[in-house]
Amino acid sequence: MLDMYDFRDDIWLCHSFGGACQNFTAFVPAVEVLGEIERFLARNPSEVVTVFVEDYVESPMGLTRVLNASGLTKYMFPAWRMPKSGGDWPRLSDMVRDNHRLLFFTSKSAKEAAEGIPYEWRYVVENQYGTKGMIKGRCPNRAESAAMNDLSRSLVLVNYFRDLPNFPVACKDNSAELLDMLTTCHDLSADRWANFIAVDFYKRSDRGGAAEATDKTNGGLICGCGSVSACSGNGTCTTARHGGTPKGIFNTTSGATALLRPPTATLRWQQLIILVPSTLAALLLSL
Repeated sequence: MLDMYDFRDDIWLCHSFGGACQNFTAFVPAVEVLGEIERFLARNPSEVVTVFVEDYVESPMGLTRVLNASGLTKYMFPAWRMPKSGGDWPRLSDMVRDNHRLLFFTSKSAKEAAEGIPYEWRYVVENQYGTKGMIKGRCPNRAESAAMNDLSRSLVLVNYFRDLPNFPVACKDNSAELLDMLTTCHDLSADRWANFIAVDFYKRSDRGGAAEATDKTNGGLICGCGSVSACSGNGTCTTARHGGTPKGIFNTTSGATALLRPPTATLRWQQLIILVPSTLAALLLSL
C-alpha cells in the first residue's frame, strides 16, 4: 500500500494530507521503492507481488514514467487480462509462466484507460480502514469500494488497523480480534475469505498473529478448512490435520513456512498475502 504524490518534479512516496506532499511528510522517491520490488522479482522468479497505490499523481503519465524507470513494466499483469464482472483469475502458475508477476492497482479510475493501470475498485472490494473498520460484528465497505458482498468484484481486501499506529496494543489487535474480524468479513462478503489482509506491526501478536490469520484464510480459500496445513494435495480438507496453525512469523521450525507454498501449483489463484508493518508497505504474495 503506497501513497504516491507529485513532489520536487518527480513522483514520491508520501503520507500527507490535502492532496499535496510536504517536506515533512515526504519519504523517498517512488522509483527507489519500486526498484526494490523489481530486484525482488528478478531474484525470485516464482514470486508474485501486488501493489495498491493511493494515487495523488497529477502529472501526465506520471505513474507510467516511474514504472518504466524502475523496470517493473515488464512484469505487470495487463489490465485487459484481469477478470471483469467477478470472473476467475488465472492460476499463479500461469502468471509465473507468462511473467505477469506484478499486480499494480491505482485508486484513480481514469488511469486504466489512459495508462493501462488497473483501477483497484473495479476488481476489489475493501472494508473500511482505520478504527471505524474495527467494530466487532461489522464489516462495512470503505467509501470508494462496492459493497463487500458485491460479486462483480472477485478479490476481497480486509483492513484491521487503527487510525493512528499503536505499537503497545498491536499484540491484542493482531490476535483473536483479527481472526474474529476475518470471519465476520467472510460472512458479510458473500461467504468469501479475504485475499488480502492489511494490519499494522505484523510481527506483534499474542499468538499466531498475522501469520495465523493468513493461514486461516488460505485454508478457507483452498480447501474449506481452518488452516492451510489441513489441506490435502488435491485441495480437499483432511480432517485429521484440521486446525493446525503456525505459531511464528516465517519461523523455519514452525508451520508458518507453509504459508509460502500452497499444497499444489494446480490450484486456482487463491490467497494474496499482505503483512503491513506500519502504514506504508509493498504487498507481497507467494506462489
